Amino acid sequence: MPFDTTTLETNLWGLMLWQWLLLIGLWGLLTGLLLLARRVLRGTLKRVTADVAATARGYLQVMVDRTRVFFLAGLGLYGAALLSGAPSRLLQVLSTVVFLLFLIQLVLWVNGVVTRYVASYKEEHLEADAAAVTTVQAMGFIGRLIVYTLVFLLAVDNLGYEVTALLASLGIGGIAVALALQNILGDLFASLSIVLDKPFVVGDFLIIGEFLGTVEYIGLKTTRLRSLSGEQLVFANSDLLGSRIRNYKRMFERRIVFTFGVVYQTPYAQVKAIPGLVKELVEAEDQARFDRAHFKEYGDSALTFEVVYHVLVPDYNTYMDVQERINLGLFQTFEERGIVFAYPTRTVYMANGEAPAAHHPAADREN
Repeated sequence: MPFDTTTLETNLWGLMLWQWLLLIGLWGLLTGLLLLARRVLRGTLKRVTADVAATARGYLQVMVDRTRVFFLAGLGLYGAALLSGAPSRLLQVLSTVVFLLFLIQLVLWVNGVVTRYVASYKEEHLEADAAAVTTVQAMGFIGRLIVYTLVFLLAVDNLGYEVTALLASLGIGGIAVALALQNILGDLFASLSIVLDKPFVVGDFLIIGEFLGTVEYIGLKTTRLRSLSGEQLVFANSDLLGSRIRNYKRMFERRIVFTFGVVYQTPYAQVKAIPGLVKELVEAEDQARFDRAHFKEYGDSALTFEVVYHVLVPDYNTYMDVQERINLGLFQTFEERGIVFAYPTRTVYMANGEAPAAHHPAADREN
């Protein structure tokens, strides 16, 4: 049966059958070449080890890895349509599709680059400047939000809708949405306040009411702390801003006040010497600065002394080590000098000056 050439002249959407075959073939060829180019570029970037190019290589690697097949296929289809002589109506439709695919791909690229930047910045600067890390994390979210908004508006405009009318309708509907989501929006604005005002940052040790822990994450709605006992504590950002927060990471030094007592039978000379003895013990500590030591008051069962000193670093373990050495030094010094620590006692004096005889139950049985 002879080949019927009229089938090749059938018009479909402005293209002959042979043009469709040519377009499909070119599409497969161009898409394959783009995929091959992506593979070659990915391998080339992995072989680049120079320190100078390490940062740029990392971001290019992210962009190449996040380049999707659907975007390359869209580019290949548009290029094939141009090379096969497709009519302007088809090219216009394809250009719209490719532009929308490009917007989706742009979102993937931006999200990947921002995520990598925030992660690398956090790894390098968390210990040195946790406040800057918190700010960068927030700026990363705001940057993503701006890009998503612009991409959405560009997509709507490219599809032929009136962006101005859409924004006006969103403004009217936004009032109802804001009323319905006022708690969520309150936490969102609270998170921005935390980021901008920086009452605390990632890594700070906080006490909030009866809860305490180290800040692990500051999110849009919640802030998460890791307690000393290991569990995670989650607080709404709006609740945090309304609470009294004690931030121990901002402490430069610790002011320590402690008291002790000696018995009333301690001689006057010993009582007078005790503040000086305590001063010597505190000043012997490299991490402590002596403030004062005084015979404070006559207690119910002791002569009470009050001591104030400063630990020069905020670390709690250092404070406990210093306090322990001072306590042991007091114990040793008092033992050597015969000074007796007081403990709760009560002495009863009879009116006639004579104490009654001791009474034993066994004596009653003998009688």
